[in-house]
Amino acid sequence: MQVTIALAKGRLAEKTLKILKRCGIAPDDMEEDSRKLIYFDEANDIRFLMVKPSDVPTYVDHGIADIGVAGRDTLLESELSLYEMLDLKFGACKMCVAGYPEMEKRITASVLRVATKFPETAKKYYAARGETIEVIKLNGSVELAPMLGLADVIMDLVESGRTLKENGLVVLEEVCDISARLAVNRVSLKTKAGAITPLLEKIRSVLED
Repeated sequence: MQVTIALAKGRLAEKTLKILKRCGIAPDDMEEDSRKLIYFDEANDIRFLMVKPSDVPTYVDHGIADIGVAGRDTLLESELSLYEMLDLKFGACKMCVAGYPEMEKRITASVLRVATKFPETAKKYYAARGETIEVIKLNGSVELAPMLGLADVIMDLVESGRTLKENGLVVLEEVCDISARLAVNRVSLKTKAGAITPLLEKIRSVLED
């Protein structure tokens, strides 16, 4: 029974393939500079789809792919009902709320303006605290928002914190840990258990080594 895996183009795909190769799984004809979108591992009956990172959860949710690898930030933002099965241990960072140091003592009665690439995650995070916010969706350089008065704080991924420091911002809250995760379609996990379960066990074994 064929299993389809959706991989996020770029570094996530490269690092995921290194893990899969250690499991004896990977298409032989995959090249770094290729524009090909579909590959096959005939020996293991696995099809690979190369897709945009933000599209991975969609392909898995609709059953086009049985398995997908994406950052936890992407999975959280999609809000889709997938089984998050494995932490692949790379791409580690944190989702944080950051701003100027004085924002630690802000007046909670005011509506907080949050600039972020992750609007759904931000709304859910603050709603869980009973707080209404104004979300300002940006696609890049969110650090500019508080610097120019567009927002009070930002919610973004933080790895080293260097960009924040160089722009006078600090981490105010840590929201959650982020890393590459392997997610599975709920129906596929039942209907293709004979193929998917052994594959997950192989990957888990490699990660533990």
